[in-house]
Amino acid sequence: MAQNFDMIVIGAGPGGYVAAIRGAQLGLKVCVIEREHLGGICLNWGCIPTKAMLRSAEVFHLMHRAKEFGLSADGINYDLPAVVKRSRGVAGQLSGGIGHLLKKNKCTVIMGDATITAKGKVSVKTEKGTEEVTAKNIVVATGARARELPGLEADGDLVWTYKAALDPVRMPKKLLVIGSGAIGIEFASFYNTLGADTTVVEVMDRVLPVEDAEISAFAKKQFVKQGMKIMEKAMVKQLDRGKGKVTAHIEVGGKVEKQEFDTVISAVGIVGNVEGLGLEEVGVKLDRTHVVTDEFCRTGVDGIYAIGDIAGAPWLAHKASHEGVMVADLIAGKPAHPVKPESIAGCTYCHPQVASVGYTEAKAKELGYDIKVGRFPFIGNGKAIALGEAEGMVKTIFDAKTGELLGAHMVGAEVTEMIQGYVIGRKLETTEEDLMETVFPHPTLSEMMHESVLDAYDRVIHM
Repeated sequence: MAQNFDMIVIGAGPGGYVAAIRGAQLGLKVCVIEREHLGGICLNWGCIPTKAMLRSAEVFHLMHRAKEFGLSADGINYDLPAVVKRSRGVAGQLSGGIGHLLKKNKCTVIMGDATITAKGKVSVKTEKGTEEVTAKNIVVATGARARELPGLEADGDLVWTYKAALDPVRMPKKLLVIGSGAIGIEFASFYNTLGADTTVVEVMDRVLPVEDAEISAFAKKQFVKQGMKIMEKAMVKQLDRGKGKVTAHIEVGGKVEKQEFDTVISAVGIVGNVEGLGLEEVGVKLDRTHVVTDEFCRTGVDGIYAIGDIAGAPWLAHKASHEGVMVADLIAGKPAHPVKPESIAGCTYCHPQVASVGYTEAKAKELGYDIKVGRFPFIGNGKAIALGEAEGMVKTIFDAKTGELLGAHMVGAEVTEMIQGYVIGRKLETTEEDLMETVFPHPTLSEMMHESVLDAYDRVIHM
């Protein structure tokens, strides 16, 4: 006999487990179905373990700069297996914490593969057999995986996706990274810092192509200064695999050149995990492996929702989590507000860090805004100089007519922490006047946020 619930959540990544916990808080009887590991890709093979590895690279980089800070350090080296072990330990700790949170909130967890067999009905293949569960509401939160292009498929040895890059079989000596989005550039930054001869190939006209062009250009200069080779408007057409080496055929400027590498990381986007779920059979529409939804994550089939990466861009864990809360509120009959993509911050944890929210300068102009733009460099900030992190900038974009904060873009130390100030500003519909009248603490990196706003209105003090 099938178990009956108020809400079934398929997938226990950031969106799924948050939806389940929020639903339980609202008094719903909740079932979570997960086929692999609680916490999903983010906690196990994405956001968290990559940040742990990048932290190790950051400390390693700082150790080499010890003399600048009046310190001495000899015999500086790294132990890659130990770096990876720490990263896996951090991921394991947080994944275990998700299990505790679900149990604390009395959510039923079933480990297995789920298929929606009919409206309100889900069949789960487990190690013990098949279980049937029913609920009026089903939330699909199965996430996504790395996209693999024909001829460039990963093999775990010479060609890696993010999973192999997080648990490497060796330290690359000569590394090719295909794709310069957040995933690609973070891995490039990590391995380059540890000494790999790193080349990044990007098909678009600039690295970090979703970021503001000025920020991308600044970041590129820093990457090149660190020894990376950046190839833009370039495409890897073919990979010839040999013993311990890969020959990449790279097309750039209409010509194909061959380069040898011992390791390739493919970071060319993601595809939604939609296979085997029975979505199309019950009437859910798909578009290029992603579920088509409205602003409230409704699929068009009554009682079926899709949240997180499977529901499309932006592919960010914090967006998925808030969609989970929104959907649980809807199901429980509470007021719910749609998540607005243009007010979600994007963060890239390379060195230097990159963070942004809202419209780029080009997008604001394209939308017809008359804009005011302010900039402030890290070199003008006392805290940045004291930290030894004087390379960076903060850029803000305002509607010249209303003073609305249209966008904010940053590159430099700790900008992934600072960006939230502007995110709150956009949520509260803050104007330039509000930001200019806010007192920012001194000495902090956040003062640059203030100065950038002042610069947009010709009132900057320290530049």
